[in-house]
Amino acid sequence: MAQEVELPVGRGHKWLWLVNIIGWPLITVLGPTTFSGASRVPRSGGLIVIANHLSDCDPVVLQGCCPRPIFFMSKSELFSMKLVGTWMRFWGAFPVKRGAPDRRSLRIASELAKAGNVVGIFPEGQLSENGQLQQIREGAALIVRMAEVPVIVCGLRNTNRMVPYGSVIPRPAFARVTATWGEARTFSKESTNEEIAAWMESELRRLIPEPK
Repeated sequence: MAQEVELPVGRGHKWLWLVNIIGWPLITVLGPTTFSGASRVPRSGGLIVIANHLSDCDPVVLQGCCPRPIFFMSKSELFSMKLVGTWMRFWGAFPVKRGAPDRRSLRIASELAKAGNVVGIFPEGQLSENGQLQQIREGAALIVRMAEVPVIVCGLRNTNRMVPYGSVIPRPAFARVTATWGEARTFSKESTNEEIAAWMESELRRLIPEPK
């Protein structure tokens, strides 16, 4: 019998409206930031959100352009930092160990989605140092299969100009930061990890141009 896992609560989600009022104008000034296609995000039911990973500010931008609160899967190293870890747990983030299959985090993600929540995943597993899309890992595809809920892709562009790779200090991007939503899709039980991961990569390449 599978052992029960404790799901994150996301106590901070009830304050998202206030955070957006205060924080989104700042992000827009640093960007400026625009987003499109948010109407395609299903307004109810479990959902997996997939995005490319350029910057440490990606979760902030992604949540800012999403009409629903997101539970983010985040690298476990961040949770060992007391203040950062406490803050992330407050917003419903949960750790995933990189470099090896983390069955517990996969279970948490799938159970959250099954319960009707939105789960955010950066399937590259790490920040892109050069801004180019990296290999899509199959863990995200496995979560989609386990949860049996729709999945939608959001392509982020120029967030690494607002908070560059290796830095945690925001700065003016001097370029337009964009977040573009694709179309939600539901995969059948017969779909393979490879098929789902290939679709994720195809959607990301369609939604974001490769840097020159």
